[in-house]
Formats: sequence, structure tokens, C-alpha cells
Amino acid sequence: MSLSFPNQSRSYEEAGKRIRFIGHDGMFAIPFFAGADLFPGVISEAGYLSAFDDARVSVYKAARRAYSAGRKPVYVLTRADFG
Repeated sequence: MSLSFPNQSRSYEEAGKRIRFIGHDGMFAIPFFAGADLFPGVISEAGYLSAFDDARVSVYKAARRAYSAGRKPVYVLTRADFG
């Protein structure tokens, strides 16, 4: 199976300064995080979630690349994953 994102939900974790979202590979849920530093100039939870939504296509593309590079229990996307 390939990685998909059928659930559009995401949440902001203040403690980790990151947005959490879930991908699915068949019946397996794969946790992903996108660091808040990927969205410069944003200062609020609502702003981070909105910025994530605006960048959703590129975030999912980066998540697929990271996932295809090797299986991990959790993925934290960084700027390097977008280049």
C-alpha cells in the first residue's frame, strides 16, 4: 500500500511547537509532525493550523518522501524534507 491522508485533521502541540497529523499505510496509522519553524512569521495556534492547511499539498508530498526513505515510528518533518 502507499501512504495516504484520508483524515484531514491536524492539531497544534504548543509544548513541541509543531503540528501533528496522521498518514495511513493500509491499516497502519503513521504519526507525522511538521515543525512550527516551517511556517515563519506565524505566532498563534490558529495561524499555524491555517498555514499548515495552505501548505497541505507540499506537506503531504514531503511526508510521502520521508516515509518512502525508511520506516520509523514517528516522522518529524524539517526544512530538509521540503527540498
